[in-house]
Amino acid sequence: MASWNSIPLEISYEIVGWIAFASWSISFYPQLILNFRRRSVVGLNFDFVMLNLTKHSSYMIYNVCLYFSPVIQKQYFDTYGDKEMIPVAANDVAFSIHAVVMTAVTLFQIFIYERGPQKVSRLAIGIVVVVWGFAAICFFIALPTHSWLWLISIFNSIQVFMTCVKYIPQAKMNFTRKSTVGWSIGNILLDFTGGLANYLQMVIQSIDQNSWKNFYGNMGKTLLSLISIFFDILFMCQHYVLYPEKKVSKSPETSEESNEPLIDSSHEHV
Repeated sequence: MASWNSIPLEISYEIVGWIAFASWSISFYPQLILNFRRRSVVGLNFDFVMLNLTKHSSYMIYNVCLYFSPVIQKQYFDTYGDKEMIPVAANDVAFSIHAVVMTAVTLFQIFIYERGPQKVSRLAIGIVVVVWGFAAICFFIALPTHSWLWLISIFNSIQVFMTCVKYIPQAKMNFTRKSTVGWSIGNILLDFTGGLANYLQMVIQSIDQNSWKNFYGNMGKTLLSLISIFFDILFMCQHYVLYPEKKVSKSPETSEESNEPLIDSSHEHV
C-alpha cells in the first residue's frame, strides 16, 4: 500500500475530509429538531426518507467493507496496483454510519409523530424493493468466486443512482412552482460545502501520489461529489436568481404539494 509523500498534503487531506463530514452531517439535524419540536412530520416527504435510507445504507456498506476488510483491500490492489492508496478515508466511514443512523431516527419519527394522511408511495416502495433485490442477486453471483470488490462496487453504484433519484424531483418541483419556499437553502449550502470538500480531498490525494486512479477506483465517491455540486448550484440559482423569496407569494403551501410522491422533499443531506 502506498504511503503519503507530503506531510502537509496528508494533513490537508484529513482536514478537508472532516470538513466534508461535518458539513454533510450537520445538515441532518434541522429536520430532526423541527419534527421533535412540532411532534409532527406533516410536510416531510416519506418517500425521500425511504430512498435516503437505501442510499446511505449502500454507501455505508461500500465504505465499511473497503476500509476494514483486508480481503477486499487486496482485491483493490490487485485491480489498481499495490502502489495505490485505498480511496476511502476515515471520515467517509464516519459520515456514512452517521447518515444511516440519522435517517433511521427520522424514519422512527415518522412512526411516532403526527403524520396526517401522507404515506409512502408505491413507486418509492417499488424502487427500494428492486434495488435491494438486485443487490441480493449480485451477492449470490459474487459468492462462488468471492468477488467482493465487484460486489461493493455495485453498492457504490446504487448510492450514486439513489442520489440522482433524490435530487431530480426537488429541482422539478421548484421549477414547476417557480419557488423554493419550503426547501432549506441552509441544507443546500452545507451540502455544497461537503461535496466540494469531498472532491478536493480526492484531488489532494491524487496530487500527492501523482496518480488519478483513485478517481475511477472510487467512482462512486467521485460521482457523489460531482452530482451533489451540480444540483446544489442548480438549487442556489433557483433560490437566489430565478425564484428569489421576495418575489414569491407568502401564501401557505397547497395541500396538493404534500401529496406528490418523490417531489416534496422538505430537507436534504447528502
